[in-house]
Amino acid sequence: MKNYIKLIRPKDWAKNLFLYIPLFFGGVLFNFHALLIVFEGFICFSLVASSIYIINDYRDIEDDKKHPEKSKRVLAAGLINKNIAIIIAILLLGIGLGYAWVIRDKFFFVLAIYFILNLLYSFGLKKIPILDIIIIAIGFVLRVKAGAVIAFLGLSEWLTIMVFLLALFLALAKRRDDVLIKLSSGNDMRQSIKGYNLEFINIALSLICSVTVVAYFMYTMSPEVITRLGTYRLYYTCLFVLAGIFRYLQIIYVKSDSESPVKILYKDRFIQISILLWVISFYIILYMKDITIFK
Repeated sequence: MKNYIKLIRPKDWAKNLFLYIPLFFGGVLFNFHALLIVFEGFICFSLVASSIYIINDYRDIEDDKKHPEKSKRVLAAGLINKNIAIIIAILLLGIGLGYAWVIRDKFFFVLAIYFILNLLYSFGLKKIPILDIIIIAIGFVLRVKAGAVIAFLGLSEWLTIMVFLLALFLALAKRRDDVLIKLSSGNDMRQSIKGYNLEFINIALSLICSVTVVAYFMYTMSPEVITRLGTYRLYYTCLFVLAGIFRYLQIIYVKSDSESPVKILYKDRFIQISILLWVISFYIILYMKDITIFK
C-alpha cells in the first residue's frame, strides 16, 4: 500500500492549493460554501494530476533511474507492475473528470485542458527547452482559473500574470538544480536540459524576479482591484514580496545553495517569516478593512 500511495504522489497535491487563490484574493476565503465546493474541485484536480504523474513516471522510467532522487520513484525502482500503474491512472482520470462535470461543466473543460496539455507534455513537449517550463507555468494558471470558475469569481489579469510568472520562476529554479546536478555528475537529468546552462538560467531567474515584482505592484494598485476589494492599501504588502524574492536570490547567488525553491522554503526561516507576514498583512488589509483604524 505504501508503494501505491507513493505512486499517486499525494505530497504533490499541495500544488493544487492554487485553486484557493481566487478565494483568498477575492475576499471570500471564509465563505463556507465556496470553501466546500473548491475543496471538491481540489480532489478532482488531485486525482487527474495523479493520473498524469503515473503516465509521466511510466514514460520516464529509464531517465529517472539516472537521477539521484527520481530513481527512488516506485516505477523506476520496479516496486510496482507497470500495467497495474496504467490501470490506476485510467481509474483516477475517469473519477476526477467525471466528478468535475458534476461540479460544473466549465470546470470540467478547464480540467480537461489541463490533462491534455500535460499529456502532450509527457509525450514529447517536455523535451523542448523553454516550452517545457512554459507548459508547467500554464498548468498553475489553469489551477487558479479552475478555482475561480468553481466559485464563480472574477480573476484579475494581473493576478493571472503574477501566477504565471511565479510558476515560471519555480520551473526555472528546478532546471537550475538539474543543471548543477549535470555539472557535478555528467548526467542529463532530462532531455530538455541540453537547452539550458547556468548562465542562461541565472539571467532568466533575475529577469523573472523583476517582472514578478512589477506585476505584483501593478496588481495591488490596479483600479479594478481597488474598486472590487474596496481598499487601496494592498501595496503595503509589496515589502514582504520583495524581501522573500531578495532572500531567495541571496541564497542561490551568495550562499551558492543549489536546492529547489520548495526545499529552501521548508528550511529557510527568513523566507518563511516573509511569507507569514505577507499573509497576515494581506489578511488584515483585505478582511479587516471595515475596522475604523483601517478606513
